[in-house]
Amino acid sequence: MTLTLIDRTRRTGPDIDHATEQGADQDVAPEAAPAQAPDPTPRRAAGREADGLAVASFVLGLVGLLAFNLLLGPTAIVMALLSLARRTRRPGRAYLGLALGVADLVVLAVLVTVNGTVAWNLGA
Repeated sequence: MTLTLIDRTRRTGPDIDHATEQGADQDVAPEAAPAQAPDPTPRRAAGREADGLAVASFVLGLVGLLAFNLLLGPTAIVMALLSLARRTRRPGRAYLGLALGVADLVVLAVLVTVNGTVAWNLGA
């Protein structure tokens, strides 16, 4: 989709105003404004946001291995998938966050199976 901006100068005077009311102004060819590149700021902000999601996914997945894996594992997975969908510049961190989120859920499944609880039991 191309957006063309038309710059019309305002003309004044009795004969021009009268001609404009009559519709005679349509014979004048509008001048197109020079094409401008789109503003790169939103793309840069989206890239930083995706990078932040990748790093947050990695950190949450890592912390989720030790505590709150029921909550942090799925959160890490969702954040990693969002950052990959938004084309992060750090896909390695996003994939690590995804793997750690899945590992969080595996640790949770092992804890529930072995101990019958969702908490760590290091002692007797």
